[in-house]
Amino acid sequence: MSGANLSGAKLSGARLRLARLSDANLSGADLSDARLSGADLSGANLSNAILSRADLSNAILSNAILSGANLSGANLSGANLSGAHLSGADLSDADLSRADLSDANLSRADLSGTTMPEGWESIVTYR
Repeated sequence: MSGANLSGAKLSGARLRLARLSDANLSGADLSDARLSGADLSGANLSNAILSRADLSNAILSNAILSGANLSGANLSGANLSGAHLSGADLSDADLSRADLSDANLSRADLSGTTMPEGWESIVTYR
């Protein structure tokens, strides 16, 4: 499903473990409680998507657009978020332990209660 247009799709609770969704358009999609562990979402557009409580552990989200996305309570442990755009995203209470945040943009993101990887301040844009 690489490059698929799933904008606004209702995929709450979907089981998409190891799915290939690189460069897909999931803007505004509801993926709350979805199981996306190990999924390839590199370059995907997830702007304003609802990913609250989603399992994105070990997912590939490099260069993904997650601006304005709701990732509250999401499991992003071990995820590759290098170069991801997370400006204005809600990451409250999310788990980003062991995540790769190199060159990620976290400007205006809500990080309250978020578990962050060690040394994250030196590798991301956060203002």
